[in-house]
Amino acid sequence: MFQSSKVIKRHPLNPILTEKSVPYDADLIFNAGVQKIDGTYYMLFRNDYCAPRGSHNLAGTNIGLATSKDGVHWDVDPEPHFEVSDGEIKRVYDPRIQVIDGEIYICFAVGTWHGIRGGIAKTDKDFRKLEWISMSAPDNRNMVLFPEKINGKFARLERPFPVYSRGYDQFDIWYSDSPDLRYWGNTDLVLPAEKVPYVNAKVGPAAPPIKTKEGWLTAFHAVRAVPPKKNGWEDTWGKEYYAGIMMLDLKDPKKVIGLYEEPLLAPEADYETKGGFRNDVIFPGAMILEDDGEVKIYYGAADTVECLATAKLDDLIALCMKK
Repeated sequence: MFQSSKVIKRHPLNPILTEKSVPYDADLIFNAGVQKIDGTYYMLFRNDYCAPRGSHNLAGTNIGLATSKDGVHWDVDPEPHFEVSDGEIKRVYDPRIQVIDGEIYICFAVGTWHGIRGGIAKTDKDFRKLEWISMSAPDNRNMVLFPEKINGKFARLERPFPVYSRGYDQFDIWYSDSPDLRYWGNTDLVLPAEKVPYVNAKVGPAAPPIKTKEGWLTAFHAVRAVPPKKNGWEDTWGKEYYAGIMMLDLKDPKKVIGLYEEPLLAPEADYETKGGFRNDVIFPGAMILEDDGEVKIYYGAADTVECLATAKLDDLIALCMKK
């Protein structure tokens, strides 16, 4: 029904990271966070692995690290970096990387026995140590941090999912700020799902925002509920995921000042629509602005592989601001 914007170019080497690239048990490589630090690209990717390998029996989740000099060709570390579980936490997944004042932070979705929580941790450049800073109350996830303080405070986008008050899968994007990354408040609605014309279910944060002269260029994921069918490993998968793009005010990021009313990326390529764990899924986890004005958009496809698309910054701004 929907098509990707013409300003988007999928990389010809897609998918750029699959389970074949990983030297340990790996089956589904997707929803990665990426940052460029001192000329090197760092990718933390989600790996859902199965037992036995290659089967449909998911055994667990860990977070792997890959590095690259060009953002396209990746070297994967020989073992996973994070696999967190204890008596309460079942797993952490969907990492999002942000650098603020020279410090590296990671937002995770944290699956617990009492709901899904959003976690923020600090790490070093080796991405080996995790210093947990804060955990949200259930149920909240898809948190992304802004790359600098706004009005003197840290800021994030998040997606609580209040089933009782909004109905099943009718979720929205919210904003909160904090003096120290631990205590969050001033929470306010940013983008309700009903404001996105191609959505009939939910929206949520995707890649951390990019600062531009016009505002905060912000990707989000957008979901349509469709008649359930056999569409991947699951017998009754009934959703389609798209990537959207909007612009938030620089001084007041709770305010949407521009919204592209069609999908930025829609599932179209074979690796997005066929043979995956959940087909027809696009989930962007990172946007990297290059010096030449190119934006690299990293996204998970079909909950199975990691991919790359590119666009010119000016074109993305024009989509949002209708120029």
